[in-house]
Amino acid sequence: MPRHIGIVACSSEGAALCYRTICTEGEQLFGPHGHPEVTMHTPPFAEYVRALERLDWQAVADLMLDSARKLAGAGAEVLICPDNTIHQAFDFVSGRSPAPWLHIADVVADAAAARGLRRVAITGTRWLVESDVYPAKLRARGIDFVRPAAAEREEISRIIMEELVRGVVNRDSVEYLRTVIRRMRDEGCDAVVLGCTELPLVLNDVNSPLPTLDSTRLLARAALRRSGEI
Repeated sequence: MPRHIGIVACSSEGAALCYRTICTEGEQLFGPHGHPEVTMHTPPFAEYVRALERLDWQAVADLMLDSARKLAGAGAEVLICPDNTIHQAFDFVSGRSPAPWLHIADVVADAAAARGLRRVAITGTRWLVESDVYPAKLRARGIDFVRPAAAEREEISRIIMEELVRGVVNRDSVEYLRTVIRRMRDEGCDAVVLGCTELPLVLNDVNSPLPTLDSTRLLARAALRRSGEI
């Protein structure tokens, strides 16, 4: 039997895309209409946001672990979190978790290495972009990176937190994201990490100035592979 996947959800739009990807792409591994058992737990998003605004990573970890325990209690054997930003709390989580996790930045960095990428752009909330979540994983694989400029980080964060997490798609905001990615392309990047799980809702390989590393779908596919391992 495939391993039961537990989704530690933070914001709803990214978590929903991850869940849909597991269910719709599962049949590629498990046959028509097939996918593993999936359970998702989501505390109120406001609790995460309050902890993020305080930069209280222990509080973020406590929320993640509360979800993890509930999911493990429901039978989950593989845990994933379709939210890049809160992976800054991962070191507070991994040693106390009741079940093993897949780390979203490991999954994305592995995909970048497999594609032979040399320098990637990082996008996401300012909390994520200013952190070492992606740089540490990319450096370990010999991949360079570029962050958005300070003002760009603030505006991208605003787009994510005020629009995308609410399911709002604004044409001007999408064009702003494209402009930032285009600038980082001109700095020598050969792909862009969509390091917010809502960004794939508005950016993809068709409209992005750079090839994309879609953290949401890459994580879902990695969970499917792990679920199917014997």
